[in-house]
Amino acid sequence: MSKTQSSSGVLVAESKHVHDLRILIILSALMSFASISTDMYLPALPTLVHELHTDIGRIELTISTFLIGFSLGQLLWGPVSDRLGRRMPIAAGLLLFILGSAGCAMSTTITQMLGWRVVQALGACAGPVLARAMVRDLYARERSAQMLSILIMMMAVAPLLGPLLGGQVLAVGSWRAIFWILNLFGLGALFALRFLPETLPVSLRRTEPLRNTLASYLSLLRDPRLIVYAVSGGFYYGGCYAFIAGAPFAYVDYYHVSPKLFGLLFGVNIIGLMVVNFLNTRLVTRVGSERIYRFGVWIAALSGIVLAIDARFGWGGLAGLAVPIFCFMSVSGFIVANSVASALAAFPKQAGAASSLVGAMHYGSGVLSAAMLGWFADGTPWPMGWIVAAAGVGCLVTALLQTPRMVLRPALLQG
Repeated sequence: MSKTQSSSGVLVAESKHVHDLRILIILSALMSFASISTDMYLPALPTLVHELHTDIGRIELTISTFLIGFSLGQLLWGPVSDRLGRRMPIAAGLLLFILGSAGCAMSTTITQMLGWRVVQALGACAGPVLARAMVRDLYARERSAQMLSILIMMMAVAPLLGPLLGGQVLAVGSWRAIFWILNLFGLGALFALRFLPETLPVSLRRTEPLRNTLASYLSLLRDPRLIVYAVSGGFYYGGCYAFIAGAPFAYVDYYHVSPKLFGLLFGVNIIGLMVVNFLNTRLVTRVGSERIYRFGVWIAALSGIVLAIDARFGWGGLAGLAVPIFCFMSVSGFIVANSVASALAAFPKQAGAASSLVGAMHYGSGVLSAAMLGWFADGTPWPMGWIVAAAGVGCLVTALLQTPRMVLRPALLQG
């Protein structure tokens, strides 16, 4: 091989690497919309109780209503993208997110805030659901799990910085500024979309009418190759959102942690998530996504049980909550990427719809767990503790229902 040919090959490889990195950065930003839309204003939740003249239960509904809109919206964007491609629906979703963020910033009552949070969520969900579908467009199962781990690791910067930035904004300004910053984030993502290529070729797009969407979802719901992973992941997400909704009151109100320190405590969990996702990228192609996934659900169940015991009896004080929560949240790196990749692997021509269904089940469980915190709130961390524990055990039990017959055939993995 001549030096010219060798140099040309190196340039092509470097160009492809830069291209892939650019796509990963944009997709990670799109996947971060769920976390940044919630995590950034978490330090402001106690402030909103007073500013909007309401109570803790109704303020926690700002998380639940967001998750409702986020869950239901995904059921629309996925099938639409299977017909029209990925980029156009993402752009439409970003415009809705920008509108909803502005509405939240200008809200003067809790009713207005709840309404605009739904609008914000309907737009925000387009990014994550279609980013997952784009990964499935490009990669097969094990590689898809690896790339999803990389994406989650990159987008974890958002929940890491979200509470920290929110706490700093509150220190110098109003909670309204948090939503204006989210508005700017949406505008930035809309601009970056011009650099994201379309990943679904016209030849693979579905042609049947959208009115057949319900039948398509029913077919997917009956397929154990998707449903077991989706339900198990849904339990795990329920535990995560029980922590997200309950932590501000458990840490700030019950243990009198300052908003700035709360941001640091929250950020430690994200660092753990990033480290474990990095480990997953190294291990998944050697060990296999299924074994890593099962290891993760065992850790989630055990750490949830420890959290519940500590929360009930006050053992360990603040550390008694923070340590098991760190373990529970960190194994997201073993559970989420591997379960999503496994759920989507068998459906290359329905990646959008399958991703929508998985996402709706995941975030729908978050709606329930966040609402349960409001229903069972007693001024202590106990409700958060037992809900996280129940979610962890449910995640484990559902994962153990996996049978050898559900393992995907090699042909499907290449589909």
